[in-house]
Amino acid sequence: MEIPLNAQVECTDGVCGRSLYVLINPVVDRVTHMVVREDKSPNKERIVPVEVVSKTIAGTIQLRCSKAELEKMDPFVQTTFVEEKLPDRNYAYAGGMYGMGSFYYFPFVSPDRTVRVSVEELQIPPGELAMRRGARVEATDGFIGHVDEFVVNPETGHITHMVMREGHLWGKRDVIIPLSAMGETHGDIVHLKYDKHRIGSLPTFPVHRRWS
Repeated sequence: MEIPLNAQVECTDGVCGRSLYVLINPVVDRVTHMVVREDKSPNKERIVPVEVVSKTIAGTIQLRCSKAELEKMDPFVQTTFVEEKLPDRNYAYAGGMYGMGSFYYFPFVSPDRTVRVSVEELQIPPGELAMRRGARVEATDGFIGHVDEFVVNPETGHITHMVMREGHLWGKRDVIIPLSAMGETHGDIVHLKYDKHRIGSLPTFPVHRRWS
């Protein structure tokens, strides 16, 4: 079963969004969840267990849940608010003082310069990785391409291959990377254990997808 990224996602009662990330447990090389961005405003991103994926057909991921059930799943982005103190930017001028577009005469009362700032945090389970389409792929001797999707055993959820796209050696073709060739992942960079020459000998096929 392929899990394409940036692909259309369908619930049992219609189209519900697009796939953004897969969440991977690197210890057992298993895809645990998929992140779906809802089409419905405000376009929240939901964490969907991989067990909810029914099948993928021609670039479309089908889920076993309804839109209402999807809306009850945990959000991927958590927004919190923190207080920050604005820097003092008042300047004395002819017996008065300018401050943030206002003019104050002595004596004056300085306004409250504390603001609330929203901070967004990705809700990634401890010990897991979030991988998106387009993440950079590095061979042992340099940049080689970008992540396109993952191939998963539907019975176990284990990753069998990573599909790499748009490497400068091949253009718009997909290169099938076996799991044994994948090394460490840091942020949005996947490191491979192979050099460019060895990767060039791996199977490839042209890309003809509706979401390309």
